[in-house]
Amino acid sequence: MGDDDYERLERLVEELGARGLLARVVRTQSGRKFVRVINPNATSLTENVTCRPTEVSDMPDWWYCWSWGERMHTADDPAGAATKVARVLAAVGE
Repeated sequence: MGDDDYERLERLVEELGARGLLARVVRTQSGRKFVRVINPNATSLTENVTCRPTEVSDMPDWWYCWSWGERMHTADDPAGAATKVARVLAAVGE
């Protein structure tokens, strides 16, 4: 994969930050990239989000995916994806 996924991940980082979450793009030694997300109000609430292309022609080209590989949200809408992540990582009472 080129840097297309990096740019999409960076857009997600911006949206997550706007929702009060700590987020950054992490690149592993193998070159794999993902967004590490932490709720600063409950640091045990974390998630790693990847961005992958799809092979199915009738679906959007790129998707944000949960750490277990399930598609979460189309990468064309990082704000929508950030809202989902924020909801999942919300602490009780947030």
